[in-house]
Amino acid sequence: MTDFNQPISGNDLARFSGPNTFMRLPQATSLNGLDVAVLGVPMDIGTSWRSGTRFGPKQIRAESAMLRPYNMATGAAPFDSLNIGDIGDLAINTFSLPDSLRIIQESYEAILSGGVIPAAMGGDHSITLPILRAIAKKYGPVALVHVDAHADVNDEMFGERETHGTVFRRAFEEGLIVPDKTYQIGIRGTGYAASDFTEAQSWGFQHFPAQELWGRQLHQMGAEIRRDIGNRPVYVSYDIDSLDPAYAPGTGTPEIGGLTTPQALELIRSLKGVNIVGFDLVEVSPPYDPSGNTALVGANLLYELLCVLPGVTAK
Repeated sequence: MTDFNQPISGNDLARFSGPNTFMRLPQATSLNGLDVAVLGVPMDIGTSWRSGTRFGPKQIRAESAMLRPYNMATGAAPFDSLNIGDIGDLAINTFSLPDSLRIIQESYEAILSGGVIPAAMGGDHSITLPILRAIAKKYGPVALVHVDAHADVNDEMFGERETHGTVFRRAFEEGLIVPDKTYQIGIRGTGYAASDFTEAQSWGFQHFPAQELWGRQLHQMGAEIRRDIGNRPVYVSYDIDSLDPAYAPGTGTPEIGGLTTPQALELIRSLKGVNIVGFDLVEVSPPYDPSGNTALVGANLLYELLCVLPGVTAK
């Protein structure tokens, strides 16, 4: 064992009690000594359809109490390899999207300055733009693994250029990501025009539509993405609506025909070995899933992402 933070064991304290932190990790009051900072961004003012993701971080944390520290499928032991702490929620301005995006970027710049890997619980997908701005400021343009039902490359929404549906057009325009190392996985549904997806492909984005993935295992596709990325810094943005609503109904813009949870696990596990410098799990909207299952899935996917971070060893 090490002196790294450990989740509270369910054999020491009943899982329905204890701190409301991710996996009941210690609440970190400082970034000092941390390798990974788990944080919440409780925001839904960037969404265009169903609100409620402001409650996402709280319920993801609540459902994460079920998780245990060792990955029995892969052997990964993230809490024996990295010092991980929950630093709480960012204090966004719930009355102002532009101010909230500023707060997120400045907060991330502070987190990254200490060499800490940030792991965010959203919040709607608009949070990813200021995160990428801070990431690119430190690392330069990064590779991007974007798992989502939607490409989020609109030019504007109701005249606004910074929303949950415009994130990756802005990231492309601002040079935050490497276009031909941007992988959009699980996209599907209806559109406004035939060019909704093809325009981003013309920039270099690589698309893996959901209908081409039906009934397929994704570990080989993930391995090809891993080889294509090489040693570049990579950011992973995981929208829970990439999953079919049968698996994750509690989200703001559900689309049928999505990925399954086994496919989600295969994809994430296949990224082991890439240089992940940050990740987020967004668009969990608890009011649309009173069972808590969507947040439970989100908590598990966050854990799986912790398991593939650089430096994580297997037992």
